[in-house]
Amino acid sequence: MSSQAPTPSDPTKPSIPISYPIKTLAELASRSYFESFHYPFNQASVPLPSYAAGPLSARRRLLVCHDMKGGYVDDQWVQGGSNPDAYAIWHWFLMDVFVYFSHDLVTLPPPCWTNAAHTHGVKVLGTFITEWDGGKGIWDLLASKDSAHMYAERLAELAKALGFDGWLLNIEVNLNLDQISNLKEFVSHLTSVMHSSVPGSLVIWYDAVTMDGRLIWQNRLNEKNKPFFDACDGIFVNYSWEENYPKLSAEVAGERRYDVYMGIDVFGRNTFGGGEWNTNVALDVLKDDDVSAAVFAPGWVYETKQKPDFQTAQNRWWGLIEKSWGVLQTYPKQLPFYSNFDQGHGLHFFIEGAQVGSSPWNNISDQGFQPLLDNFTDQTQTTMQVFINFKDIAYSGGGSITFTGSLNQNASYSTRLFHGQLPCGDQPLYISYSVKSDGKSLLGIAFGFSSNTNTKTSILLANDTQTFPLVQLEKNYGRIMSSQIKSIAEVSDSKWVILESSIQMKGYTLTDIRVVSYIKRVTGTGEQATDQPYDASLGHISIRNTSGNMEFPSADAWIVEGQNISWASPGASGIRTVSLKLIWKLKAGQTSSFVKYNIYVEKQSKDADGDANKDYLGIARVNAFYISDLEVANGVTSLRFIVQVCGLDGSSQELLLSPYFLLVVQGQ
Repeated sequence: MSSQAPTPSDPTKPSIPISYPIKTLAELASRSYFESFHYPFNQASVPLPSYAAGPLSARRRLLVCHDMKGGYVDDQWVQGGSNPDAYAIWHWFLMDVFVYFSHDLVTLPPPCWTNAAHTHGVKVLGTFITEWDGGKGIWDLLASKDSAHMYAERLAELAKALGFDGWLLNIEVNLNLDQISNLKEFVSHLTSVMHSSVPGSLVIWYDAVTMDGRLIWQNRLNEKNKPFFDACDGIFVNYSWEENYPKLSAEVAGERRYDVYMGIDVFGRNTFGGGEWNTNVALDVLKDDDVSAAVFAPGWVYETKQKPDFQTAQNRWWGLIEKSWGVLQTYPKQLPFYSNFDQGHGLHFFIEGAQVGSSPWNNISDQGFQPLLDNFTDQTQTTMQVFINFKDIAYSGGGSITFTGSLNQNASYSTRLFHGQLPCGDQPLYISYSVKSDGKSLLGIAFGFSSNTNTKTSILLANDTQTFPLVQLEKNYGRIMSSQIKSIAEVSDSKWVILESSIQMKGYTLTDIRVVSYIKRVTGTGEQATDQPYDASLGHISIRNTSGNMEFPSADAWIVEGQNISWASPGASGIRTVSLKLIWKLKAGQTSSFVKYNIYVEKQSKDADGDANKDYLGIARVNAFYISDLEVANGVTSLRFIVQVCGLDGSSQELLLSPYFLLVVQGQ
């Protein structure tokens, strides 16, 4: 894996879509990026939810700056890659702002990061950086007020077009004093244009060059960098601050103390507290002084191969962050709500219980809402283990939550799944979830509610509530009512079972979702309760305000086309390949809120008896998908490319009813 950011040899020619930065001011000024073949694929499809689209909350915040191996590694592959161990972050509920960082002039966040962050209500910033000798090219930007405005407008245009939320400005070169006024103009104008074009957006200044043009990091907010702070939405303070600097910075910021983000370098380079496994030491100080934090390079866990493995070490490291700083994002907040707990990678791929892919993969865009599991820091205090399981079969995506260990027949084990702030309204909540177990291991879901008068109650959904040890659970979680599952359906050719029910809690807010594990008890046997092996998995959870299946537009409501179709001559094996760009849109007058599509190909031949096999090709998060070097064997007469539309509630249109593009094979 190279730290050199990718650049297409000719961005205008069709090729496998990648994310890449803009490396020169000339390229930025020319707007050539918008002529790139890759541009449409790099547009994030998931907008910030309405509750997160406005200004940040007036409280201390956590900004996370990515910086992993220089950026654009496995995440450069817009349609996903083949490395199941690719770096990712899935602890979005612990942050407010995510910055994608590289050392190129204009770092454009790959859409996978924006899609995953926006799903969880987290704002995403790109980076504009000038550093080292090459950074002196910024002088063209600072040549006049007009040029400062022009480049600011180019950056704002990119953010709006690609669907992210602003910029981190990192000017790390010495400047002449007479250039400072135009630099301030650049910062101010960019902030203004961003606010008008993307409401709720952010421009954050990095503490480097000062008002006298000198590259001297102040490690706090003071009179030497405050004019830049005043011109934008916040300051990312350099890492080498001392213990009293956060308090001094807050005094200078006044009412804007939460716009001061004190830097912490996880690699520990001259950073307060030493970073690494002691990152929480600095966070504790900032929490006490009530200012915000900027955590830089959490990829340290991945890059330094912390033991025993990345999954375990990542959860442990973020668990320390949570213990210090607390959970910042809560969900569900709006309906429909669906999660398959996918982290955006796996060894195989499933759709609604059916395996459609058997190859290793990664695609952060495919992340579902991430669970807030209790077991990040210590798994030695219980006989049960809870983890995202990538090796076993999944219900949807690449993984599921597995609960394994041993339980007493008179006991239960409970772990949180989500914290919510979902007003229930007048209509029932229709709930479904999928479970796979050994038969004796039962798995229920407890929904916690709070009324306007702060009355708290929980409702347990389970397929066997008669023998459930409610008394034991109520000791920990208060009054619990049980509600029998209303329908159970087995998924064909699968070990998964779908359980469905509904809850009506008018005047209440859904605040908590927990998984409850217990052993099926045999009553009346007179045998003493003993510890029993437990093994069950949760594949997905869906909460909707309607009982029926989602209605999708009919296949003939779509226009599906193939572009840039290119056939390669048969090789020694006699097999040809084809590459093409698939695009689709609803016909005039129809609007779409869909942001995910499964792409299949059906290879049809004259001698085929019945339906041909449908091969899964991948996920599209925009209305385009590029197929590269698809093998077409002799005898195949046509290729039927199917676009399966997916709903926000996790449902998928039937393949037979989905839109498609038919391509006749050359020479057949």
